[in-house]
Amino acid sequence: MTTDDHIVFIVDDDERIREALCELLDSHGIRAVAFGSAGDYVNADTPDVPACLILDIELPDINGLDLQKQIADGAHPPIVFITGHGDIPSSVRAIKHGAVDFLTKPFSDADLMAAVHVAIAEDRKKRFERAELHMLRQRYLELTPREREVLPLVVSGLLNKQAAAELGISEVTLQIHRRNVMQKMAAASLADLVRMAERLETPITHSRRVGGN
Repeated sequence: MTTDDHIVFIVDDDERIREALCELLDSHGIRAVAFGSAGDYVNADTPDVPACLILDIELPDINGLDLQKQIADGAHPPIVFITGHGDIPSSVRAIKHGAVDFLTKPFSDADLMAAVHVAIAEDRKKRFERAELHMLRQRYLELTPREREVLPLVVSGLLNKQAAAELGISEVTLQIHRRNVMQKMAAASLADLVRMAERLETPITHSRRVGGN
């Protein structure tokens, strides 16, 4: 029985290979969708679930390595390359650009399945991280302009007194803004807020000064 919470896409111009891979994946309870060309895959309406892309190097419309390059900027699944004409430069290029594995035909079922599981786990992790980042950005948008000024000062390590002086406000007012930032960002601690600011790439233009005014 296959599961719908993840999927494997296969792009290979050899129908026998596509059928064999689909049967193998099905036997491991993994749903697979196969395509005979890169164009068919790129133009397909694919489900938005954790996935792996098994990609042949030699395709009728485009080289698999070139396809990898073209879709590199998108949220494409991790790639497992398969080829009947493997060479070291190609494998190095594939791995350098993020491929999970580069398998030369004939490869063992175990090697392929191991690579597929790694790819799906990697995609699941990346999806979680993207979702988390989206959530953090939404929370950041809920901050007031003043709270957005307070955030980098707080995570830079300035004392409340120092941060208040930077903004020309009272320490009590600064503490109120700081509390609001913590609550709106759902930060459990200052360390948690620092981690969030790093994820958001919040510019840090101040550092904690000894003494302070």
